[in-house]
Amino acid sequence: MKTIITAEAPTCPPVVREVEAKSILTPSKIPGMAYSLNPYVGCGHACVYCYVRVMQRFWGHQGERWGGFIDIKRNAAWLAARELARKKPGKIMLSSATDCYQPLEKKVRLTRECLSVLADARARVSVLTKSALIVRDLDLLRRLPEVEVGITITTDDDQVRKIFEPGASFIAARFEALKQLKQTGLLPFVFVGPVLPMSPERLARQLEPLAATVLFDRMNYESLVRPLLIRHRWEMVLDPSWFEQVVETFREVFGA
Repeated sequence: MKTIITAEAPTCPPVVREVEAKSILTPSKIPGMAYSLNPYVGCGHACVYCYVRVMQRFWGHQGERWGGFIDIKRNAAWLAARELARKKPGKIMLSSATDCYQPLEKKVRLTRECLSVLADARARVSVLTKSALIVRDLDLLRRLPEVEVGITITTDDDQVRKIFEPGASFIAARFEALKQLKQTGLLPFVFVGPVLPMSPERLARQLEPLAATVLFDRMNYESLVRPLLIRHRWEMVLDPSWFEQVVETFREVFGA
């Protein structure tokens, strides 16, 4: 298996602490998902546009830099085992309020522990991440009776990625992860959301042999990124027609 260098080391590492969670499987409003499992609070990917930023005041981190704190729910796997035995079965999302494969996971391996519990319980799982680290857990993903695996890719330009997703995997590393996922028969999907500055045709042609399905989402918290887009002269992303242009280009390339 090819070794993947995922991303740059953070210039300002997050403050990390361990916490005891009271529960781990939370009811989900995401269509098709019964529960969300978030092994961490906060995220080292530090994405500028992340919708979860508006929630951090509820976690005791109000005013802290997004990406500057991570709480490890050290009892997450134990809670998952207990709650799976008690709750009504349903598809579980990893994750809705963090990226379960953020850089810290490489050392902590908490997501891997949770996946092992889910595999033992024969749970149905959906995973979405920006990290190439997911290929580390191919053995566990293959054990799941039903699993969806998605990689988020919002641009084809690593300079754009570095500005908006500074802690996330290099774009090339995500392509390689998609290739490895496909080779193992997991048929990954790609999530392009939000649609950042890119060459739509180039990205579509790069993804076409790697993913059968591509999902899109608009910029939900435009105010978080508007100053950066203007500063770098990427105002076209703020125009609603940009989203439509990107989607239409993908349709043409994928023959949809």
